[in-house]
Amino acid sequence: MAEEALELLARVSRLEEPLEELRALGVAVQALPLSALRERAPDIRLGSLFALLNVNDREQVALCVSILERFLQAVDPLYVIQNFREELQKGLFHPDDSVKLLTIAQVGRIVENSDAVREILNNPELLRQIIYCIGGEKIAVAKEAIKSLSRIAQTQDGLEALFASSFLVDLKNVMATSDVVRYRVYELVVEISSVSADSLNYCANSGLISELIEELTGDDVLVRATSIEMVTSLAYTKHGRQYLAQQGIIDKISNIIIGADSDPFSGFYLPGFVKFFGNLAIVDSPQQICERYPIFMEKVFGMAEGHDPTMIGVAVDTLAILGSNVEGKQVLQKAGSRFQHLLNRIGHQAKNPPAELRLRCLDAISSLLYLSPDQQTEDLLGMTDSWFAALSSQPLELFRSISTQPFPDLHCGALRVFTAIANQPWAQKLMLDSPGFVEYIVDRSVEPDKASKDAKYELVKALVNSKTIAEIFGNQYYLRLRAYLHEGPYYVKAVSTTAVEGAE
Repeated sequence: MAEEALELLARVSRLEEPLEELRALGVAVQALPLSALRERAPDIRLGSLFALLNVNDREQVALCVSILERFLQAVDPLYVIQNFREELQKGLFHPDDSVKLLTIAQVGRIVENSDAVREILNNPELLRQIIYCIGGEKIAVAKEAIKSLSRIAQTQDGLEALFASSFLVDLKNVMATSDVVRYRVYELVVEISSVSADSLNYCANSGLISELIEELTGDDVLVRATSIEMVTSLAYTKHGRQYLAQQGIIDKISNIIIGADSDPFSGFYLPGFVKFFGNLAIVDSPQQICERYPIFMEKVFGMAEGHDPTMIGVAVDTLAILGSNVEGKQVLQKAGSRFQHLLNRIGHQAKNPPAELRLRCLDAISSLLYLSPDQQTEDLLGMTDSWFAALSSQPLELFRSISTQPFPDLHCGALRVFTAIANQPWAQKLMLDSPGFVEYIVDRSVEPDKASKDAKYELVKALVNSKTIAEIFGNQYYLRLRAYLHEGPYYVKAVSTTAVEGAE
């Protein structure tokens, strides 16, 4: 098989019956190890295989793509760009999407090689064609082009080429293709801007970030909803947040939230704007953000207290993000009785349809109640204890009843709530005092699937790893939990049977 493949490869430029021989070559090449292909690379006329793509025969094109994919895996990216530059350019123009995907995948390999990427920068026409691939109909081609251009921009020469030369005109021309393509370019710009302050400066000086911000504050509510996602991504980096603050963007977003009450279409964009502040608070300082932009907290509470399931879901998710660290928890605690009432509402929602919102409430409760061992001061433990009590008149039984329902997602969601509080002494005492609760924890028969078994195992692990569990649960229960942990999540107790002579 190997010899047959090598022989066919050696005469690929003069195949007498292309389809038949390409089928044989396809099978043979797949059987060859990459090392053998790599050794023969200099002797093979791959250009001839690329030339066989220029036909209106789907099977022949598919066979060539398959063979080239396998062969090019074995070839160094620098060799590819130095020897098949023209073929790559033609491939990006090819009417068949599989050829475009093959070609753009090779570009992806090339840009990861520091020597090979320079060859692209020295080939303006190829770089221009990669830019125009962002506007292609095939989303996989566009995404690979964005990924490659983002990698090219990690070099100084790449940044200058994309944003300080004629290629900027090409980027703007691509943006004019459609709304969808315009946002692909914004995605690229935000991705590049996130790398460093220098990258952000190039993008800002190009004017593309200003265009994105204008869409954020424009009159089109659907465009606002899309652009806020991009701006939120920009805010994940420190230099991105500094830029947004210096340009007054954060203040503008706050003012839009303030004016949302008088906008009948605010439901389209408000969730994204609230999420922006939630993410901003958690990567920056929850206290500072909430103090400087009080409308954020007011809006989150108002949404959670309302009756629109979509808005309640966004508010609950935001509270989960905010309450995922100690500073955020303390900000929420300052809301006093209003937050206590909100917790009761979340607890009520966790046991009532719709199911998707129930699950989001369960995950939010887990986030709000979790404390790592080093965070467990007397004050914080007292706070989480009071929050748990505010969820329901009998919160432990509430989540236990949810965990016994025949819905895997909700079952696991309730187990995650127990896991979140499992290392806190007040919760361990509640579990011990609840009749049959510890037996439920070590009962493997109630977990029907892998996800449930994994979730129960995480609960047991959290209990066993707690420093207070042996003292609170007592030695007998503690040893049963340790045995469960040692046996693993999928342990099945062997059942011995005895054969009785004469039995039917």
